Amino acid sequence: MIRATQVRGQHRFTETPADTVVLDFDDRHRRRMAMTGTRGLEFLLDLENAVALRGGDALLLEDGRLVEVVAAPEPLLEIRGRDPNHLIRVGWHLGNRHLPTQIMAKALRIRRDHVIEAMVKGLGARVIEIEAPFDPEGGAYADAGHAHGHDDHAHHDHGHHDHVHHDHHGHDHAAHDHGHDHHHHHDEHCDHPDHHHGHKHAHDHK
Repeated sequence: MIRATQVRGQHRFTETPADTVVLDFDDRHRRRMAMTGTRGLEFLLDLENAVALRGGDALLLEDGRLVEVVAAPEPLLEIRGRDPNHLIRVGWHLGNRHLPTQIMAKALRIRRDHVIEAMVKGLGARVIEIEAPFDPEGGAYADAGHAHGHDDHAHHDHGHHDHVHHDHHGHDHAAHDHGHDHHHHHDEHCDHPDHHHGHKHAHDHK
């Protein structure tokens, strides 16, 4: 099986790609994986290190052909606040739970989750169910999918867990919620012995 061994980020195609792969968030964070394009091309993604693929990237095959990467729409929640400060507070709570979060100009997007939906509604935010490609902040890439059995990237630096809340420690709610609710069904984020490391941040930055 032919291999794809390099990634060309946000490639501007001047030639027609050999095929296209439509990948969800998890499958865009692999090091080695057999893939099949929409037109039937079978190849092996075989990278030296796991790379966070984005829609518009190109995978370079050994024979020089390119395969276009398309980010698949996924069921998401779009969260809107009363004003920017309110949205920052909601973002702090999402970051405190280490949830991959996409930051938009006037909204936050997360994967659909009824527990988190209830939480953010309780914080006064408006929640809309949408279908869209999921492209969270960079800190999530080191973390996403690592507990789904994809040990190709399970070793990535967990120091990036603060991808949402690292700028928001000054708010008066910083003492809230620490140690709570981590038993909910986001078990993909709860099975690591170093999981607790992020929770001291809000106490250290009064």
